[in-house]
Amino acid sequence: MSDAKSSEATPVDKEDSWGYDLYPERRGETVRPKWWQIAIFGAGQTNIEKITCERNVYNCFENSPLVQLMYSALKASGCEINLRRHIACEVCDIKVSGGYDPKLNQIVICQNVARDKGIIQGILTHEMIHMFDACRHELDFKSLHHLACTEIRAANLTHCSFMSAMFQGDASFFRIKKQHAECVKTKALGSVMAVRPDVTKEEALAAIDKVFIKCYNDLEPIGRRIRRNSADMFRAYQEKGNYGYD
Repeated sequence: MSDAKSSEATPVDKEDSWGYDLYPERRGETVRPKWWQIAIFGAGQTNIEKITCERNVYNCFENSPLVQLMYSALKASGCEINLRRHIACEVCDIKVSGGYDPKLNQIVICQNVARDKGIIQGILTHEMIHMFDACRHELDFKSLHHLACTEIRAANLTHCSFMSAMFQGDASFFRIKKQHAECVKTKALGSVMAVRPDVTKEEALAAIDKVFIKCYNDLEPIGRRIRRNSADMFRAYQEKGNYGYD
């Protein structure tokens, strides 16, 4: 994954508004953790963090049904992933755990935040959906509606369950039918706002509402919404042939 360092030589187009402020290494900056981050979280051991992160990423590509499914989908779409080129473990702002850099077509895993294989599996799957949309559907991240759509799809396919919606305050046992969609909207809103600081909450919500039905019902390439503590990820992997993925 060392090839990711080439990103430091690439100038950042401020008009992209991708959220580079959250990923200082993308700007070629050296990140120095604050004293309380060192004391509480053991931050600052960047070499150890990077090695651990890269091992976890490799483990997910070897063993995670969802990551393997997304790898197959990208390969079938003509956008095969090379771990050294397309995945980068970096130190990020603690507000984020990962991201997709459309300018470099790279997934960023925040090594100082995402320290667990389960978390990294979720980040990889989420960001690989963005990569899939960029590859398959010519996603334009400068378009607020395109950005809203891919964030809806990523939240819909990988993150939201009834329990996660309950914890967010987006669901109750009296309106189960609506809770998943509301969780997806909340997740998508947070993601859009994180990478587009130039957009107001009202503008982001309007974009999400405009594309929601179409993007929420688009389940490719996973084919189903993954429920927590279920066998859905294994079923999705077994069903990948339905979409023509090897």
